[in-house]
Amino acid sequence: MSRICLEARHIQKAYGGQTVLDIDQIRVYDGERIALIGENGAGKSTLLSILAGETQPDAGEVVRRGSWAIIHQSGEARNDGSARMISQFHAPSQREGLSGGETTRRRIAWALSGDVGLLFADEPTTDLDASGVERLRSFLQSFKGALLLVSHDRDLLNALCHRVLHLEDGKLNDFPGTYAEYQRELERRREYQRFEYEQYRAEQSRLRQIVQQKAEWAASVKKAPKRMGNSEARLHTREYTNAVLRQSAAKKTVQDRLDRLEEKARPRDLPDIRMKLGVVHPIEARTAMTVRCDRLSAGGRTLITGAAFSLPTGSRTALLGDNGSGKTTLLRALRGESSPGTAFEGDVRINPSACVGCFDQDHARSLDMEKTALENAMEDSTYPESMARTVLARLNLRGDSVFKPVRVLSGGERAKIALAKLLLSDVNLLMLDEPTNHLDLFAMEALQAVLCDYGGTLLFVSHDRAFVSAVADRVLRIENGRLTAFEGTLTQMEADAARSRDKESLNLEISALEMRMAALASRLSAPKKGDDPQRLNGEYDRLVAQLNDLRRKLAVRE
Repeated sequence: MSRICLEARHIQKAYGGQTVLDIDQIRVYDGERIALIGENGAGKSTLLSILAGETQPDAGEVVRRGSWAIIHQSGEARNDGSARMISQFHAPSQREGLSGGETTRRRIAWALSGDVGLLFADEPTTDLDASGVERLRSFLQSFKGALLLVSHDRDLLNALCHRVLHLEDGKLNDFPGTYAEYQRELERRREYQRFEYEQYRAEQSRLRQIVQQKAEWAASVKKAPKRMGNSEARLHTREYTNAVLRQSAAKKTVQDRLDRLEEKARPRDLPDIRMKLGVVHPIEARTAMTVRCDRLSAGGRTLITGAAFSLPTGSRTALLGDNGSGKTTLLRALRGESSPGTAFEGDVRINPSACVGCFDQDHARSLDMEKTALENAMEDSTYPESMARTVLARLNLRGDSVFKPVRVLSGGERAKIALAKLLLSDVNLLMLDEPTNHLDLFAMEALQAVLCDYGGTLLFVSHDRAFVSAVADRVLRIENGRLTAFEGTLTQMEADAARSRDKESLNLEISALEMRMAALASRLSAPKKGDDPQRLNGEYDRLVAQLNDLRRKLAVRE
């Protein structure tokens, strides 16, 4: 039987009088891989910090057995990580101008440098490029200890975790299965809740109609006419009274059933956005932006040379590349910003009818901390307040949260507000730098749906493969100082790259076979002593058959 490496009991934590955590029990066993999910502000980071012993709960206790470490989602890393981990994760030494991904690599390398039996990981893929995510995934798949992972990377969660803890309203829902299985279970529950609610409303309406009918029937029973005889009047009065009593009794019975009807809560479905965003003032041209980049440099290092690309109007373009390749620097250059040590040589032409909106990794700069979420979202809005409420709700910011000042909200909630403010403004060309970094899974999926239906032009940086695959219809990639464009989705680009690798491999095999055939032909034309011409001819025919087969395969891939 597996050993318990962590047990937490009766954990409670409140901030500002509001209960954030009220958890009866958590048990983590050796080797378990657990996904901790929940909306922004639900308390995931607080819970991890309590379980790791960095934050004290208001009540309850945590017992940890063995060694543990935590990968934080922000902050600097110490400089005493092991050389092996620093090398494995390509973590650079501390210096000025480290990118977000390079800093994340340092935090990972430091946390994993010891002999760890229990690992807490709070958004460990923040700012990591595809190769960094793959290195982390590979390490964690071979990691022998227990893992408690908070991440918005759905592919990573599904690859690693087989248990889900969903933190909601301070409580934990424990589900044995992958995140994808939990998603399907949630959808099944939502469908059942919708069915129950519809049945409840239908029965409620039916019973109310019956109550109304009984009341109307009781009121319609005629009293005795004034000129009726006494005996007839007494008989009619008795019949009238009995009829009214019967209808009243029937009405009371139905009313009692109505009062006892178990109330079903309305399912919390995502509201539909009836209006297409980004099309208030469309770009009146085929191309929204044209760029020529002769040279882009930062910190004395050349990032890109000799590049040129354009953004077709209405396109959704993903800008990909390794950490430190220059994605953020390029985005800032495109919008005319520069920072010390950076230089852009080239030309950026934006269509005159384009109105550019930007989401920076330092998105909080665009928000007024003293104003409410709704006030911030409405600041530059060209839409009515109802639309702003809908967009915020789609990003899982609803109810009283929209009336709270931004300064009391979490980083993820602030990111939602900054995105909502941008989407509601009169812009038709969006540049987004890692918009999913601080979003919870549910908000990220909602943003994905909104951007897939966005009516303007979109250029965005994201390291989330599932998000890029769903949103982008074309790709720009920075690699080895060169920028290349692919007119198609990420999945199509990867399939094309796989075909190219197959073609290269086939061409190498064909070249090797042709060299062997040339050598055999030479021996056949001038046999040496001991050569068996019949055997050599048979070998040559076999190579011809292999060559023809390879050429047919190559033709299929052309």
